[in-house]
Amino acid sequence: MAGTFASFNTGLSALRYQRIAMDVAANNIANVTTDGYVRRRADAVSTGASVQAAVWSRSDDTAGGVALGSLDRMVDPFLDQRARREHGKQAFLDTRVAVLDRVESGIGEPGANGVAAALDDFAAAWEDLGNHPEREASRSAVLAAGATLADAIHVQAANVTTEIADQVEHAADLAAEIGTTAAGLAEVNRSLAAAQLDGTDTNDLLDRRDQLADRLSTLTGGQAKVRPDGGMDVSVDGVPLVAGSTAGTVAVAGSTGGAPLSFAITLGSTTTPVPTSSWGGELGAVAELVTTTLPQHLAGLDAMAVTLADAVNTAHRAGHGLDGSTGLDYFAYDVDAPASSLAVALTSPEQLGVARLAGTFDGSNATAVGREVAGAASAYQRLVNGFGSSVQSATRLASTQRLVTAQVDGSREQLTGVNLDEETLNLVAAQRAYEAAARVISTVDAVIDTLINRTGVTR
Repeated sequence: MAGTFASFNTGLSALRYQRIAMDVAANNIANVTTDGYVRRRADAVSTGASVQAAVWSRSDDTAGGVALGSLDRMVDPFLDQRARREHGKQAFLDTRVAVLDRVESGIGEPGANGVAAALDDFAAAWEDLGNHPEREASRSAVLAAGATLADAIHVQAANVTTEIADQVEHAADLAAEIGTTAAGLAEVNRSLAAAQLDGTDTNDLLDRRDQLADRLSTLTGGQAKVRPDGGMDVSVDGVPLVAGSTAGTVAVAGSTGGAPLSFAITLGSTTTPVPTSSWGGELGAVAELVTTTLPQHLAGLDAMAVTLADAVNTAHRAGHGLDGSTGLDYFAYDVDAPASSLAVALTSPEQLGVARLAGTFDGSNATAVGREVAGAASAYQRLVNGFGSSVQSATRLASTQRLVTAQVDGSREQLTGVNLDEETLNLVAAQRAYEAAARVISTVDAVIDTLINRTGVTR
């Protein structure tokens, strides 16, 4: 619009826009510590002459002022997608490291109270008995050392079994959290679709959408995809977990005995199994630990217990006890759980097969039994070294991934995070522009006052 009064509209449009700019800067400052908040930016557009063609007239507008073009969230979809993927990997590795560190602490190697020390004490007790077969104390020491060794193996097996049971419960808790988070995202999707139809501001809903999608990626390692209506779908290995306003649930099946966990996603009336290896994030780490890593260590401990018991029993059967017994087993165990059930089968020191010849104080068979312990000790050393290498590898991978995750988070924070210095400058700039716009209106008011009230006045 051209004419004297057009400047009023130009100044008024500037007042309106700069007020919005100050509101946006103030809102950014207010939410500087709000989790998940993405800073906003008010983009201005110039309003000039009409862009519509006119047949019988032409526009003589020179300026139309300014208007709010859009109120944008400062996001990069590529960075958001990358951050979700890297956080899913980080959660997987961190969860593995936390559990493996805890199990390694329970193993207690090297240490004075671990299985390795008990094996050494057990072998030394047999060696001492071979040198002094006539001593009652040496015979009692062999039985005590065997019981101590069995107890040490029991403790380690119990620690691993308990950790497996705890992680199975953890998987169930994670599945419940996944269901709750998925339901929250589906509700946000529903609100976003309605807000788009109403034309209302959706930035706060988009912040909440991204928070929930990030959490689902951390829990499941799932993939998120933005919908045309502004919502977000999440899937795991191509199986939908959240589809628009519909949320799925995760079912976990498995046992505390180390049986592989199985997962299925139910969305509406459809239930789809999802392979254990397809999960990432915290749930994927728990599944891998319960299904593979911890059962493998427990199986290795069982194998070591069987090696120890069978070797000692074979050598012990060739000896004779003071009570005339022979052919007796020193250890007994349940074949279904050797490490957890290993126990000394003898009930009396006189039953120890120390001598090769009955009725003598020959200690040669005791020495032979002691040598057999070395094989079990070597097997246990390999088991512990292998587990320690797994822990070191997991720790190293987690540290490397942490560098990548930090780099992505830093790039994302530079774009989405609120910088107080920058927002203060924006606020001051909007304040000065507002004052200038007000001055424009005051000036135009004075000009019109002169035009109306003073034209033709001679004195």
